Amino acid sequence: MTTAAGTLVRTRSGTGAGTGGLGGIGLVLAGTVSGQFGSAVAALLFPAAGALGVASLRVTLAALLLLVVCRPRLRGHSRTDWAVVGAFGLALGGMNILFYQAIDRMPLGPAAALEVLGPLLLSVVAARRVLSLLWAGLAVVGVFLLGRGGLDGLDWAGACFALAAGALWAAYIVFNARAGARFPRLDGLALAMGVAALMTLPPGIGSAGGTLLRPEVLGLGAAVAVLSSGLPYALELLALRRLPPATFAVLMSLAPAIAALAGFLVLGQTLSALECLAIALVVAASAGAVRTGAAAGA
Repeated sequence: MTTAAGTLVRTRSGTGAGTGGLGGIGLVLAGTVSGQFGSAVAALLFPAAGALGVASLRVTLAALLLLVVCRPRLRGHSRTDWAVVGAFGLALGGMNILFYQAIDRMPLGPAAALEVLGPLLLSVVAARRVLSLLWAGLAVVGVFLLGRGGLDGLDWAGACFALAAGALWAAYIVFNARAGARFPRLDGLALAMGVAALMTLPPGIGSAGGTLLRPEVLGLGAAVAVLSSGLPYALELLALRRLPPATFAVLMSLAPAIAALAGFLVLGQTLSALECLAIALVVAASAGAVRTGAAAGA
């Protein structure tokens, strides 16, 4: 799954390629690899703590990390500011819960490919161009190929969870941009992560109970929080100072392919040639939609 810093790309101006372009590309790729491998490590915890337990552990530890590092100011904000943070946090928490439910039922690569359809649809709507419809059609072909084997070829419950996570990812993008315009630095993100932690803790505790406090679970949970949140946020924020928005967004569309690689290396999940083609089509559609949107806004 992608990280929060990537969604700030529309709120920043003056981020040119410059001489640091290659370095910026490396930072984005490193952040994406970290995030997707963090999801793979999270899946290792599912047998012990369950998807709900792991989601709440990841979000809570990431919230504590961000709140300690950012120390956001709590006073001086309007009701609208807090409403934006609340909606941002609900989207963030729901997105994590739903995506972890998805990867508990299906391989990481296909789940990430389905999830990316949410931001893809948002990009198509924002572009409002005929070419955008072609990219959407390409993505639909990719999704069709993922389920080409029939009901046995695609876990429909997992697919629905991944698509729902994608819808919340699109909402998350919108509210992240609004929070970035209202709060300095990463204060809005830190506060929203706190809201997400409050949202995910009750179902997580109800599902996993005291298992969440076991040292080995806490240790792997901390690794997931750093890999999926802390490290990607830092790397991507540095990258945003070096890359133009279109380049950054296209690189983020590689997430499904990297997720498939993480699933193979960490979880031993293999993909057929048809599934690899399907993921490639979704990645290409995402990149094309972002390019089209950037050209429309130029």
